[in-house]
Amino acid sequence: MTLSYLSRLLCLCFACFFLVQLLLGLATLLIASTATRLAEHIKARSAAHLLLVLRCTPFAVAVLIVGSLCVPSYLLLEPHTMVEPVGFGCLTAAVLGVGTCAESIVRAVRAFRSSHRYAQNCQRCGRRIKLAAHGASTFVVDVPTPCFSLVGVFCPQLVISSNVLDNLSTDQLDAAVRHENAHRISRDNLKRLLLLLAPGMFPFLRGFKTLERAWARFTECAADDTAVAGSVEESLSLAEALVRLARLSPAPASSWLFTSLLDDGSDLAFRIERLLSKTSGSEPSSRDSGNFASAAMATALGAACVFVLLEPTLSSVHATLELLIR
Repeated sequence: MTLSYLSRLLCLCFACFFLVQLLLGLATLLIASTATRLAEHIKARSAAHLLLVLRCTPFAVAVLIVGSLCVPSYLLLEPHTMVEPVGFGCLTAAVLGVGTCAESIVRAVRAFRSSHRYAQNCQRCGRRIKLAAHGASTFVVDVPTPCFSLVGVFCPQLVISSNVLDNLSTDQLDAAVRHENAHRISRDNLKRLLLLLAPGMFPFLRGFKTLERAWARFTECAADDTAVAGSVEESLSLAEALVRLARLSPAPASSWLFTSLLDDGSDLAFRIERLLSKTSGSEPSSRDSGNFASAAMATALGAACVFVLLEPTLSSVHATLELLIR
């Protein structure tokens, strides 16, 4: 198949993106279990940060390589011929690259629209109250299923069902609100959107579900830690709130862009055990591996930017692209 100059550039970009992300994605899966075990021994906020960086690294590095190596080498060194044949392998990789990107964008848009519609319904049908303890604007909705969630990405709103509000004591409600406020401050719903936008290794095959689930778990633990701030009384209040919410009924399925106090309930026992363990003063190590991972990634990206300024690098990349396109 023959393509024009710009069409070949697009084909090479998506093909390189797919191949680089596939290789880095496989490497990420190999170290994911080790990283998750490491996360068990550091602070929950640092653990969540570490896993988020690990999950986003294949996508970020693939975009960096395409933007800083493939595109410049092609534009500088590729002759402006009208048409040139493109091999089947390159076309296949390009189609898979387009498919993974399109699938992630559609997934993120659907989740965002669902979250936005739900927030609008809550504003239209719910009643707004002001929780005096924190000054948080909250919508109370009359629905049969229990709900205590932070809804929305850029301007999240706290939504509580009336049955949950009636069943929580003042101390339990305050602890629960602080938990959701911790999610708001950390912009966890925005991070969830970024995870949805990060493509998988193949179309309709994400492959990172375990890593994303571990991230969500430590994110909840980090919000728990912020809410209780090391206080034994607050730890007990939040644990009681979780138990009372769980007893109302099974947790309903929610959008990935919601941060719910109880989530899907699968980590309930783990979270309660952590909260109760704070009464004995047991805390994980304070090593900030999450910040170390970010610093290492930033250093690597900076080194790559300097590296690509060398002309021999672009020449080598262009030679590789020539092999790929055939």
